[in-house]
Amino acid sequence: MLIGQDATRVETIDDLLGRELLSRLDRLDLLSRRVFGGKLPGERRSRRRGRSVEFDDFRPYVPGDDLRHIDWNVLARLERLVVKLFREDEDLALYLIVDASASMNSGEPSKLLAAHRVAMALGYVGLVNRARVIGASFGGDADGRVRVLRPLRGRASIQRLADFLLQSARDGAGQGVGGTRGGASAGETFERAMRVVARSKSGRGVLVLVSDMLVPIEEMSAGLSYLAGGAGVGNAGFESYVIQTLSPGEIEPRKLVEKGLVGDLRLMDAESGRAAEVTITGDVIRRYKQAFERHQAGLVKACAARSISHTLVPTSVGADELVLRSLRGRRLVG
Repeated sequence: MLIGQDATRVETIDDLLGRELLSRLDRLDLLSRRVFGGKLPGERRSRRRGRSVEFDDFRPYVPGDDLRHIDWNVLARLERLVVKLFREDEDLALYLIVDASASMNSGEPSKLLAAHRVAMALGYVGLVNRARVIGASFGGDADGRVRVLRPLRGRASIQRLADFLLQSARDGAGQGVGGTRGGASAGETFERAMRVVARSKSGRGVLVLVSDMLVPIEEMSAGLSYLAGGAGVGNAGFESYVIQTLSPGEIEPRKLVEKGLVGDLRLMDAESGRAAEVTITGDVIRRYKQAFERHQAGLVKACAARSISHTLVPTSVGADELVLRSLRGRRLVG
């Protein structure tokens, strides 16, 4: 992988998103295939029908319905028994988990920068719509710590979320090759991070992991189970998403060959520091593509088995296109 430096120059929220995108994000809200109710007093309008004072719809009366909700005017005019339905407030939590490990600090554009831009865009949408937003970052230092940002809510908290993500991006960009893990494998680090996040979850809502997911499939299973609310930790009241961000060269290595990555090379694993001597040939590229496709198929299958929505996003796709088109299509925002 080619180490990137883009994230070292990110200093403000405008560097992450830009003012034009921020204004467009104001018109979006978080969606969910399910209807959630949280533990805290609700501060956003729910699609669930309840007992608030805001009228929503009618439905036919069935035995056992509260007689106080019968619309007597409709009964008098149409001789039909119907009950009034009302909107209920809810508390929706949005957990944003960002991978800041050494493998993310590569690619053109940088995976590290792309991941933090996506997290900032989603966090912004959550905050302006009064969701409870919690941030987490892992892999940004040699100790393998998981940094968790306490719950935020409302527009006044946008800068605090930006400061957290900007620091995470800088930490990730400041690592050297082989500077993470602290002796742990990629799978162990991933599992530990997902376990910490799972234990911090409360209520119900949406959980989004943004990562390159470059962990061997057999080593990521436990971490994905924590992400989905299984493995005996956390709760299952969250709808989970994996947004996998990869550079165009990782998806299609011939793009790197076209840019001059040819001949005899000494490649180093960004996270373990292990090196390998490689001669770039057509056969090497073909075998890489086969291994990459096996990894992707395994990841998609592992996510599907846990009801986790998976989306692969090249770093060449801007945050605006991702949020305004791709994630709209996935019904994460709308």
